[in-house]
Amino acid sequence: MARQNSQVNVGAGKSTKRHWELYEDNVLVSCMVDLYNKGSCNADNRFKAGYLNELERMMSEKLPNFGLKAQPYIISQIKTLEKEWSVVY
Repeated sequence: MARQNSQVNVGAGKSTKRHWELYEDNVLVSCMVDLYNKGSCNADNRFKAGYLNELERMMSEKLPNFGLKAQPYIISQIKTLEKEWSVVY
């Protein structure tokens, strides 16, 4: 847990790309499981509208210096986890 907000410059004129740490991924998945267990899912097993705001709040509580917004950071990481590991949704 030594590094916070590690970023890599991806080229001239382009924004920096943020690399998530393993413990941040763990907190994200843990928060999503908590949301699911609280009943924040629809009948088709998708999260209800507004879940990103709740997810952002939960992550900020568990990682006080996290400071990332749901759009685009958390959404992007959810898509990455879904693509690479098939653990989300």
